[in-house]
Amino acid sequence: MKGKGKEHMGARLLVVGAGLIALLPFSLLYLISDILYLVVYYLVRYRRKMVRINLHNAFPDKKQCERTVLEKKFYHHLCDYFVETVKLLRLSEDEMKQRMRFENPELLNQLMKEGKSSLLCLGHYGNWEWVPSIVFHLLPGVEAGLVYKQLHSTAFDQLFRKIRGRFGSLPIEKRSVLRTLLRKKSEGQTIVVGFLTDQRPPRISDKYWTTFLNQDTPVQTGMEKIARSLSLSVVYLEIEKVKRGCYRGRFVTLSTNAAHEPEHTITERYMRLLEETVKHAPAYYLWSHNLWKFKKE
Repeated sequence: MKGKGKEHMGARLLVVGAGLIALLPFSLLYLISDILYLVVYYLVRYRRKMVRINLHNAFPDKKQCERTVLEKKFYHHLCDYFVETVKLLRLSEDEMKQRMRFENPELLNQLMKEGKSSLLCLGHYGNWEWVPSIVFHLLPGVEAGLVYKQLHSTAFDQLFRKIRGRFGSLPIEKRSVLRTLLRKKSEGQTIVVGFLTDQRPPRISDKYWTTFLNQDTPVQTGMEKIARSLSLSVVYLEIEKVKRGCYRGRFVTLSTNAAHEPEHTITERYMRLLEETVKHAPAYYLWSHNLWKFKKE
């Protein structure tokens, strides 16, 4: 009981502390980000070896000096991502709409007009934590959810749940996605659920192998299996970083009914679109993620 009490107190202190930081204006937050970059990149050297390996393998034709520029730009963005995510705790609806714009939400809404839920695929690109603000652009009565993996730290897990549910979206732990969608269906509730589908799958899980950024890459198949089993539409969200603190999203239909698609077709379409997004502006992808830990046998 004492251990749980300490964890609960730690979580409360973390949320309160993050909330106080979120009160700062963006100008000060980006000053903090600039200082944080110097610490993370030059002193801590956070995952620099991993980032360099990933950039080298993804872009072998680039010169070393070009990859170094990308590397530093990535770490600048990573620090921006951190302060922007904390700021989400205090962003107003109006400011959120200005900073995270969606070009064509009518495409997504059209797919759900008949009361069918939809799955939204995106990668660890730009600031994915701001995507739940999509709730402001959906048809009345349609819910939004984002699939997440529970963090080992109770304090940080509670903080990110609070951030991701900031505007009324529903954080869904990945093990309960299918159960949640079935429940929503039985309740007659339409929901769009976001999947970060570029995470490395567990070694023992089902995976689909494809070529992504010049490398054999294992991809999780859970999203496609759920979409096919429930006859859902699937949409890709392309994110563009316009400037510091401003992003733009564009929806691309991957399937209007996943049950009609051959196996792995949707996953392959998603990976090709994500690859185009990353190649267009590589610095904003999560290069510190060890996506290529496993090798194809």
